[in-house]
Amino acid sequence: MKSPKAPPHLSDEAKKLWKTLISEYSISDSGGLAVLRSGLEARDRAEQARLDIAGRGLILSDRFGQPKSNPAATIERDSRSQWLQAIKQLGLDIDVAEQKITPYRR
Repeated sequence: MKSPKAPPHLSDEAKKLWKTLISEYSISDSGGLAVLRSGLEARDRAEQARLDIAGRGLILSDRFGQPKSNPAATIERDSRSQWLQAIKQLGLDIDVAEQKITPYRR
């Protein structure tokens, strides 16, 4: 059976993970593929939010000049949690620490 192609809207890194995870863990059922797709979408969102935080900073100023948390911080936290939940739901044995996680730098 031919492996399903990665959804075209995923990042290149997520597409590579899609291919690797489907191959290594033999994910072929529609439910598993849906969870994997959703998890990788969340992973991409977390990365986009991380890049925003890296560019604009964790703390922003509101229109009155008062400090406030960058809304991307909440998006990153929630999306990372969704990605980890998808891994857990699929029963995958992935060392998340091995994934490329770049610390914030200003």
